[in-house]
Amino acid sequence: MDTLANALNSIKVSENKGKQTARIRPASRIIREVLRLLKDKGYIEDFDFIDDGKSGEFIVKLSGKINNCGAVKPRFPLGKDSWEKFETRFLPAKGVGMLIVSTSKGIITHVQAQEEKIGGRLLCYVY
Repeated sequence: MDTLANALNSIKVSENKGKQTARIRPASRIIREVLRLLKDKGYIEDFDFIDDGKSGEFIVKLSGKINNCGAVKPRFPLGKDSWEKFETRFLPAKGVGMLIVSTSKGIITHVQAQEEKIGGRLLCYVY
């Protein structure tokens, strides 16, 4: 079970239906960091964590700016010089959207990873 893929799918379906919120269950640290990046870049308005005594859930307030998002399986390892190949594969155009990557410095966007000249594992894409 891939919780990140389920979370991104529920966000995409809620966006396509025109809903204001999306409910993501179960919650995890990876999902929290991805939601934090989406909020920082303006793709979602806000998110709240609700502890139900088990794993918890996130309530995401949508802004209607996500056209497509999804998890990347398998999680490809990326060197510091191979960003262009995966950017053209998963994003519609150069400079549109972002790839989210797990690196040694945490979960960051591909633009930040290029600036810091580090590699990592590709988690998901959003545009």
